[in-house]
Amino acid sequence: MASGRAADVEFFEKFRVWSQEFPPADRDVRLQQNFTGLGLTGAAPLTEAGPELVAALDTEYTAGRAHVEEVARTAPGIRRVNGWLLAIHGFDYNVDTFEVGTVDSPDWKIADDTLRIVSRAAAARGTVGKPRLRGAYALTYVDLDGAPLDGAHSYRITLDPVPPVDAFWSLTMYSVPDFYLVDNPIDRYSVGDRTPGLVADDNGAVTITVSRDEPADPADRANWLPAPAGPFRPALRMYSPRKTILDGTYDLPPLVRVD
Repeated sequence: MASGRAADVEFFEKFRVWSQEFPPADRDVRLQQNFTGLGLTGAAPLTEAGPELVAALDTEYTAGRAHVEEVARTAPGIRRVNGWLLAIHGFDYNVDTFEVGTVDSPDWKIADDTLRIVSRAAAARGTVGKPRLRGAYALTYVDLDGAPLDGAHSYRITLDPVPPVDAFWSLTMYSVPDFYLVDNPIDRYSVGDRTPGLVADDNGAVTITVSRDEPADPADRANWLPAPAGPFRPALRMYSPRKTILDGTYDLPPLVRVD
């Protein structure tokens, strides 16, 4: 194989093969055809590519990966509320590929072609959802004051009311920058309406403590979401969300630093 980073060529070779084995939806065919000059739509394996094409693939891979990382963090075109990025349309391609569990509705689609494609990539990078379920997702990297979330501090978030859903909701902890679940002494990776012993106040509101160290107060400990020692990014998952989530009437509260 020609010189170049093998990982880059391998990535695009997988794209070439898989995009032909699983053809794109009608609305994405035109986009795929734009890749013809990079050898991504033909029959020739990219392992046989010459040095000029390998260099071009290397450049595109580096630039594309950086762009996806930036979009995953900044979420252009996505509504922001109290530091949360509302990734409601992250998996809008469901209706192109799946049937069961999907809804063919404007509420679940992104009309802009360019934004749609990069949003899909960012959603996949951020591991925010399951493509066969109707789910709305929200991500945040910052607290109420806009400071990056970090396990050196403790935070609280009060869901009042809790997310209006017809299925279930959960707040899940992920590391940064790899978005992995975070190991912790109680093997708890999320807190939600299915968490055993979840404590709510008299009005049904739920306050979740997000911290590296286990809270001393029993109520805080019952609703504790363990955090890593360093930066982190929680994701709020809301399955079968009601209209107030989709139309933006329901606003998510911020994470408030308490120490």
